[in-house]
Amino acid sequence: MYIVFEGIDGAGKSTQINLLKDWLEQNGFDVETVVEPTDSEVGKLIRKILQRPDATTDRIQKTLGLLFAADRMLIMDKLNDDSKVILSDRSFISSLAYQEPAEWIEQINKYAKEPDLVLLLDVDVKTSVNRCSKEDEFENEEFLSKVKANYLDLISNFNHEIIDASTGVNKVSTDVKKAVAPYMGICPDCIR
Repeated sequence: MYIVFEGIDGAGKSTQINLLKDWLEQNGFDVETVVEPTDSEVGKLIRKILQRPDATTDRIQKTLGLLFAADRMLIMDKLNDDSKVILSDRSFISSLAYQEPAEWIEQINKYAKEPDLVLLLDVDVKTSVNRCSKEDEFENEEFLSKVKANYLDLISNFNHEIIDASTGVNKVSTDVKKAVAPYMGICPDCIR
């Protein structure tokens, strides 16, 4: 199964992926995690560009769109491993939410694997900004408000669950487990 965590910066994706990974492994599943951008040379270049002061300009956004698509192609074999549960911190859905124009982003990601389940961690923009490291140009209320709206528009195109990510780490973790449990053959009512 390929499960993707999406949401604006500071929504708690990394924390919830680690908690879900531990829980799934305790329940006997072989789990691998993926983070976008990856640690590949392309991923390292993306991280470097994200810290530039001009990272939100149209030209740099298009460049980032191409780089994210290329970085994503480098992990396709891993995402197609049917023997494991793959938990991903972002996917091509992030590119659709963060970059424009949408039609072009869809085209350059047409070979990206579609997730079996998308967990959208929904958090208030002010909370998100407070949680962020402020390391890049994207971690501001105006930009993240636009991205959040994009996510909420996009998500209906995928098999998804929207999780309120403002309720505390443990409550969010429980909600994530309850959303994933039926896909794994685990009784969701047995989760506390």
